[in-house]
Amino acid sequence: MHTGRSQLAQHKPGIALIAVIWLIAILSLAAITTLRVISFDAEITTAKVHGSRALQLAEMGIAVGANPVVKRDDPLLHRIDEENNEEIHVTLTSESARYNINTLVLAEDKTLIRSIFIHWGMELDDAQALTDALTDWVDANEEVALNGAEVNEYNEMGRINQPFNRPFYDIEEMRLVRGMNEIELLRPDWRNWFTVWSGGTLDINEADAELISVAAEVTPEQASIIPSTVLGTDGIRDTEDDAPFQDIASALSLLGIDANSRQDIAQRFTLNDTTTRINSTARSGESKRRIVTILRNRTGKPILLSRTIEIIP
Repeated sequence: MHTGRSQLAQHKPGIALIAVIWLIAILSLAAITTLRVISFDAEITTAKVHGSRALQLAEMGIAVGANPVVKRDDPLLHRIDEENNEEIHVTLTSESARYNINTLVLAEDKTLIRSIFIHWGMELDDAQALTDALTDWVDANEEVALNGAEVNEYNEMGRINQPFNRPFYDIEEMRLVRGMNEIELLRPDWRNWFTVWSGGTLDINEADAELISVAAEVTPEQASIIPSTVLGTDGIRDTEDDAPFQDIASALSLLGIDANSRQDIAQRFTLNDTTTRINSTARSGESKRRIVTILRNRTGKPILLSRTIEIIP
């Protein structure tokens, strides 16, 4: 008995040391965890502060861009503050530089709609089916177009109360139309081609050559002469050497198209649409925000048509 007690007494200091080491380890772990939580909270707080500031800067950009006296090349639209690690970039573009999908569908210009999809790489039969599905989505009746889709077709897909049988209120609604999933794969940037806010037809002084080429039924290389002429020798919009067209016929003549004999093409274009897209992107620290506002009659009595706020990763 005496020997056992002696051995236990000898082991007590070792057990105590191990206990102390474990206690130190637990306390260290708790301290590290606490520091990480504090650091995380600090990062969240900083992100919120910078996010709020970035949104404020983006709002400032919209205010500047909405001013009717500000031109598209005004230096006020771009500001970099290196001291505070902030920047604002604002662009002003014509909304009629995109196709108005409601105008195309309601005007029953199926040839142009189909041509857009084929230009993107869609097979003819699929392009025809999607074109008819778009028509059925917008028209007020329940009659199915040749390759279209009405209530029964959407019910078979497990989707009720579709189509809406009205014009699109927003471009994102186009994603609901049968066949648009293929467009998402073929042309992820398809949203840059369409709008629901412009006056209707494509502004030949504002649109890119690729969009003009499809509407005018020429190649993009041929259509490039239009924006090249509009921008002038410096290739920059809204400068002194700009030469915008004053009539559609003059522009189409450069493409070898007689506006009188090709009224179907001429009616797809317009000049000087008054709908403006203001894109304001701002950064504060690592936080970025974007506000997109669409105004009609920016230089007169402006009407707000749309406003969206986006957090940029």
